[in-house]
Amino acid sequence: MGILESVEGPKDLARLSAGELDDLAGEIRQFLIRNVAQTGGHLGPNLGVVELTLALHRVFESPRDSIIFDTGHQSYVHKLVTGRKDFSTLRQEGGMSGYPSRAESEHDIVESSHASSSLSWADGISRARKLTGEGDRYTVVVVGDGALTGGMAWEALNNIASDQDRRVVIVVNDNGRSYAPTVGGVADYLASLRTAIDKVRTAPAYEGVLDAAKRRLQNGGPFGQFVYKGLHATKKGIKDWWAPQGMFEDLGMKYVGPVDGHDERALEEALATARNFAGPVIVHAITEKGHGYAPARNHEADQFHAVGVIDPETGQPAESGAAASWTSVFADEIAKIADERPDVVGITGAMLIPVGLNKFAERHPDRVFDVGIAEQHAVTSAAGLAFGGLHPVVALYATFLNRAYDQLLMDVALHKAGVTLVLDRAGVTGPDGASHHGQWDMALVQSVPGLHLAAPRDATRLREELREAIAVDDAPTVVRFSKGAVGPETEAIERLADGVDVLARTGHSAVPFDDRGRSDGLDSRDLHDGRDVHDSQEAGPDVLLVAVGAMSDLALDVAQRLDHQGISSTVVDPRWVLPVPRSIIRLAAQHRIVVCLEDGVRAGGVGSRIRQEMRAAGVDTALNEVGLPVEFLDHGTRSQVLARVGLTAQQVAHDIVAQVLGTKVPFARPLPGQTAPTTGTIPTL
Repeated sequence: MGILESVEGPKDLARLSAGELDDLAGEIRQFLIRNVAQTGGHLGPNLGVVELTLALHRVFESPRDSIIFDTGHQSYVHKLVTGRKDFSTLRQEGGMSGYPSRAESEHDIVESSHASSSLSWADGISRARKLTGEGDRYTVVVVGDGALTGGMAWEALNNIASDQDRRVVIVVNDNGRSYAPTVGGVADYLASLRTAIDKVRTAPAYEGVLDAAKRRLQNGGPFGQFVYKGLHATKKGIKDWWAPQGMFEDLGMKYVGPVDGHDERALEEALATARNFAGPVIVHAITEKGHGYAPARNHEADQFHAVGVIDPETGQPAESGAAASWTSVFADEIAKIADERPDVVGITGAMLIPVGLNKFAERHPDRVFDVGIAEQHAVTSAAGLAFGGLHPVVALYATFLNRAYDQLLMDVALHKAGVTLVLDRAGVTGPDGASHHGQWDMALVQSVPGLHLAAPRDATRLREELREAIAVDDAPTVVRFSKGAVGPETEAIERLADGVDVLARTGHSAVPFDDRGRSDGLDSRDLHDGRDVHDSQEAGPDVLLVAVGAMSDLALDVAQRLDHQGISSTVVDPRWVLPVPRSIIRLAAQHRIVVCLEDGVRAGGVGSRIRQEMRAAGVDTALNEVGLPVEFLDHGTRSQVLARVGLTAQQVAHDIVAQVLGTKVPFARPLPGQTAPTTGTIPTL
């Protein structure tokens, strides 16, 4: 039996010898490589924090002491140490989350995987401990992987440093490629000296002696003040030479390190030193992402930050990705646009390759800016770039637009700045779960005045709509697309005058549209003069299916199922869902019911906006919004998540049939001569 099998909780680590801890670290790495290779997941970050996690759980007492992982994707070792060893369904539906999860363990605290927030959590938790009389409990934060590039982290640091009576230990997991653990005899000797000095500096008596000496010198007249300033400058100069601690200590926080993040005993000693200080302390640990696994260390892009299913021996993908991804289509097209237009610049938030700006950067390195995990800054900086005569393209994961809403509203839209936001991984993303689903973006941007929103259904439309977006120079534009492979091309049978694509007509669907984008027999005045548009024509088709972006395949499937039931339909792709195209309103007036299919939240989504525009135009056709509920959706594949919330062709078609028959609200408009269905008696409240 291996050592890992005997570890059921953090307390089991206390009995292990130094040699056993080294063996355990090796077993954990092999476990991670073997298991994550089968499921995919965040491999590199977790290989880099094995010794660090072991040291944390040996020095601190979880869950009494709160251990928080910033972003949380480096919590796999923490899961193992706290008794969770079934990784066979990691990030799969019903299986273990890829991030901390309160439902899994009392040792998990922060589930959100949006970076740079952990220190604010620590500030709040430690304040609560102090106010409730539990000030002897520690709050420990592991922050790294670029999280300190986020402004929110520094706002929190400023507040934590202002109160020296709170027991907060901040472990900076420094795994940047520009840093490497120091090795060799001289480095080891300096490390031993540094450990001794840190013990003295963080001892409670040390601060008392310093304060007393400081007061005596400062109260000793001009000579004493001169001596104090000289000694203080000398001390600071030596410390800054000794270790890069200046910016932390300028905030008033103690600094311990740097320490080799793969030396478990050195880490324990540093963490124990920080714990004994009983106030805010920074522990600087230098680690390697992918440590101990050659394929990860040799991977130039990101040291296997996140992998799919791989061969554990070679690190090569188990299956070759033949189909082009949405991201790769964008990457190729934005690079071509950049070649053609020298005014186009790119901005990303620490995700150059994941969002597809890498090809642009390779061709024009001086025109792509990585601002770190700082989406708020990215969007406002884009407004400034637009003011300076450029057209910025800000590429983000859709879930991270949430953090920059105010900047989009007040800095970009208010100033009518020509800024394009490209939102990757929009809608349901799958295995990363609640905090990574890009389900909020369309509802968020509905309230931004003047904004144009595009949702391409396939690769051709992505290229087309991206170019159209960048052509807008007096308003913000947003182009959103899904995660994963692009599906087959879906060609329109007709494009209307305002750019709406008609994808299909089934049954006795509407007569063809003329070149003005309206149907024969329906004049635009009919939408505004107050009379019933249906008085001027025979009964039109039954269902108008408005397919937003990637939902076009679902809409076409639904149309076929309805046709089999004798229900006619028209399927349209607005292409640009904001502003709402006028032809959508005209079509809505001709159909008995409108169904909007979107992979964003229904509340305040595209369907809601179309309904408002219809009512403003005097169109009273029933409309049903089919989208995601206002819920945090657990991880699973995209198809599993969509099925879980009823977004399947079978379920949608079933509901529409009932609406057309008048047995489910909203009811379709009755046919001529039919009695309008009712919902029955008014319920007693």
